[in-house]
Amino acid sequence: MQTKIKTILAIFVLFVSASSCDDYLDLRPQDGIVRDEFWKTKEDIQAAVIGIYSSLLNSPPGVDDFSMTQYLFMHGELRGGMVVEGVFATEDERDILETNVLPSNALTDWSIFYRTINYCNTVIDLAPAVKNEDPTLTQDQLNHFVSEALAIRAYMYFTLARTFKDVPLKLTATLSDKDNFQIPVSKQADVFAQVIKDLKLAEEYAVEDYGNNASNKGRITKYTINTMQADVYLWTESYQEALDATKKVINSGKYKLVESNNSATWFNTIYSNGNSSEGIFEFQYTSANTGPFYSIFFQRPQFKAYSLMMDEVYGYDVNDPIGRRDVRGNYASLFGATGEIIKFTRFDGGELKQLQDSNTHWFVYRYSDVLLMQAEALARLGQGKDAITIITDLRLKRWALDETDMSPGEGDTNGIIDFILAERAREFAFEGKRWYDVLRIARANNYERKQLLIDLAIATAPVDKQQSIIAKLKDPNSHYLPINTNELFTNKALVQNPFYK
Repeated sequence: MQTKIKTILAIFVLFVSASSCDDYLDLRPQDGIVRDEFWKTKEDIQAAVIGIYSSLLNSPPGVDDFSMTQYLFMHGELRGGMVVEGVFATEDERDILETNVLPSNALTDWSIFYRTINYCNTVIDLAPAVKNEDPTLTQDQLNHFVSEALAIRAYMYFTLARTFKDVPLKLTATLSDKDNFQIPVSKQADVFAQVIKDLKLAEEYAVEDYGNNASNKGRITKYTINTMQADVYLWTESYQEALDATKKVINSGKYKLVESNNSATWFNTIYSNGNSSEGIFEFQYTSANTGPFYSIFFQRPQFKAYSLMMDEVYGYDVNDPIGRRDVRGNYASLFGATGEIIKFTRFDGGELKQLQDSNTHWFVYRYSDVLLMQAEALARLGQGKDAITIITDLRLKRWALDETDMSPGEGDTNGIIDFILAERAREFAFEGKRWYDVLRIARANNYERKQLLIDLAIATAPVDKQQSIIAKLKDPNSHYLPINTNELFTNKALVQNPFYK
């Protein structure tokens, strides 16, 4: 964790001052923030919080690394069975696709997550003292800023624990090179417990409405926090708590599914334009600060969709293959004929965005996620009828084909869960969720359904590697990435995931 963390405050200040921002991010004090009296005013706190959001979009100036979005995509999709290598895939990316991961693989570098965590810790630790310096800073304002930092820290740790399992849990800011960098890992269950604790406090302090749509979708609100809570509770098999959290979002009345008789309007509203009525938390890429998708999916394609995506995920109407289609599939998530992933690079119908307009957001949570999480919680709680009603309504609004209706019985819990898993594949294709969804279902009830992971992995694996992959996935420790070699070298308190020793 020491790697790339030295001089973190200097990088933080440079990052906040240099990052390109959307209007809702453009809240820096007029004289900038690189000044001796930083952490003296509420504007300083505000600038630091905006710096946290900027770190989700970009690497700091001078740091040659993938963006957070790229890591979220690769960690959530490369082992998810719906993505295969493109012409420009790297060796490290191919290795993860083929379940052949070594600790030297660059994609096991977790420093970008800990960089953002330290930005959050810095706000949490230093912001309260500003009240002694700035009499115009109210307690509510301070609480709102801290809520955002707590929630993003929670999301970072939630992602790390789902990806690496046991990870170092650092809850104080790194302010000096003299700080202790020799920190052992905490157990995954303890990390999840801390995430829940952070989210409860963040909810207490949270903003419900910033007064403008871009901020409500691009910054942490109370309902973003409730959505994260539901997600974590599903992972900890706390199904009543998950259900309660989803109800808070639904009962707020602030979100609804986009409905349209025109597929182009539907797609453009949710994806091409972003910040729709479905948006709960979106990374706000703009024309001035474009995302990474244009390159990795179009210019130098590193990834493309699995060749049988249309057959196995979205389905075809054999009697009318052109006129009827699941609105989320062909010409929305992908080009079925070529496998090009188009969700983040094009308009509906296939019109390519220009490079300078490649501003499609990264969708952390959408309203359909809340609905399907609620269905999952209901199914686990024995309320299968209500779960099926939610799935059916979503399918109707997405024009899902009858061929993909699994029609489970109300009392068939596993059948309903499989239906939800299939629907999540259609709904969130390439949004960084697939591997985590399957892992969450597989590991429940003491890995009752481990075979789901095995079936997923071998679906796209070369025939000559399938037996090796099956043998690996029988060990639950293989379901998580190894600690990177560089981290083991710099932090002697770390112990490697036993599968990779």
